[in-house]
Amino acid sequence: MIGGLGMTELIIILVIVLVIFGAGKLPDVGGALGKGIKNFKSSMSDASEDKSAKGDIEDKSTKEGENKPS
Repeated sequence: MIGGLGMTELIIILVIVLVIFGAGKLPDVGGALGKGIKNFKSSMSDASEDKSAKGDIEDKSTKEGENKPS
């Protein structure tokens, strides 16, 4: 069971996808889906790297501000 879906539900979904796209288009659809997931993952990792880099910059600026006398 994958995410609450049983074998019967997965087979029904596969049949519906085959009817909609046809057997010839399935590799294209799968490739496009894979590329989309890959781009999504890379953008998420880039965003987390940017966020951590921004936090490092803010930490450095607050530390420098604390060292300066008012």
